[in-house]
Amino acid sequence: MTILIGVLCQDGVVVGADSSATFGAGPQYKTIEQKCKKIEVVEEKVIVAGTGQVGLGQRFNFVVQEYWKEKGFQKHHLEVGRELSAKCISNFASSQVPRGQYGALLAYTVGGKYHLCEFAIADFQPEFKDSSMWYVSMGSGQLIVDPFLGLMRKVFWGDSPPRCNEGIFYVAWALQHAIELNPGGINEPMQIAVIQSADGNIKARCLDEQELSEHLDHVRGVNEYLSKYKDILQGKIENPDIKLPEPPEIEK
Repeated sequence: MTILIGVLCQDGVVVGADSSATFGAGPQYKTIEQKCKKIEVVEEKVIVAGTGQVGLGQRFNFVVQEYWKEKGFQKHHLEVGRELSAKCISNFASSQVPRGQYGALLAYTVGGKYHLCEFAIADFQPEFKDSSMWYVSMGSGQLIVDPFLGLMRKVFWGDSPPRCNEGIFYVAWALQHAIELNPGGINEPMQIAVIQSADGNIKARCLDEQELSEHLDHVRGVNEYLSKYKDILQGKIENPDIKLPEPPEIEK
């Protein structure tokens, strides 16, 4: 059970995930739930996040790492997606893995341009996000998160992607929403990674606990603000003086 979220921003890419792994004795019997790492950062340049069998994720991570060593990420971004898809499908087929067992999100740069690629669970074919559709969710929590992200676009984003620091806030909010509402198998702690320019160098990294805590404080602040709006609807406040929490600082 998993939820993955990716947002292609104006100045980077944000990828988030929950931390729950479900053990089972066959497909019908779930035994225990444990924390696990679902986001990997390769050479501080590539973000990999997967949904599905853990072993298949380990194999895809290995394929990506070898592709990095071969300097494959210097090619056109569409060729990167095609080659990684072909390599991974071949790897899975070598041990007769049926289709539909694993999907992934990949974030990286080519020539200083940011790319977010979805490898669909159904067939592992690559699909790149762009300025017309810049966000994606995958995994068992997708039915919860997709409508939430649609609301984010309507209320906050409009027709243009957010900046990276805003994207982190929206991903944290969506992950928290999924963790609180899912019927089981999606749990804390959330994991968020970002690839963006820092001091003139493009770098991929996972956010530390303090950074995550700051964004979750903003999530709590927005939820508190929205909850107070019912007083306006009920006529308890004639001249509302409800202040929004300070927005996350946007790095320029």
